[in-house]
Amino acid sequence: MTGTGSDDHRRTGRRGVHAVRARLPAVVWLTLVWVLLWGTFTLLSIVGGVLVAVLVSALFRMPPLPDRLSVRPLPLLGLVAFLLYDLVASGVEVSWQILRHGPRAQGTIVAVPLLSGSDRVVTVMANALSLSPGAMVLQIDHEREIWYIYALGPRDRDGAERARLRAMDMQRRVLAALGRPEELAEAHRRIAEAGARR
Repeated sequence: MTGTGSDDHRRTGRRGVHAVRARLPAVVWLTLVWVLLWGTFTLLSIVGGVLVAVLVSALFRMPPLPDRLSVRPLPLLGLVAFLLYDLVASGVEVSWQILRHGPRAQGTIVAVPLLSGSDRVVTVMANALSLSPGAMVLQIDHEREIWYIYALGPRDRDGAERARLRAMDMQRRVLAALGRPEELAEAHRRIAEAGARR
């Protein structure tokens, strides 16, 4: 009787550890988004981000997805560093557009090839791009493997093409950190083709 109770206790403990491990990537990502949105890298903002992330992941439990992320630590750190840089650079660029053109500042909607079939990777891509001031994901069409992005600033065809290449480069960076090797190779090929057409 004692052995059975002990086995049940061990199984429950393993399930608990598995549940925490399964939720950990979401908590880390939500914490990162929280800190980036606040723009303050203090102990208080990080702890607040962790608490909010744990609360959100506990209240809004997502069903398990069939695909798993293959996390590569160094490219992931590179992605985080690039997001921080892009947050500042895009903020300066948007400010310049507003100061220069005021209410006549223009934007455009561009169609960009979707370079991953993984729902998780696509979600990270969309969030990474939407963190950048002046850019927003409007629609993701999985059937046509295309997504539509609003970009502030482009005033001609060349500007729209630069916005498209920027979105493809963001996908490449996310795929380098989290995607499958074949998806990353396809991203490199498509970006090279798009650059050659310019």
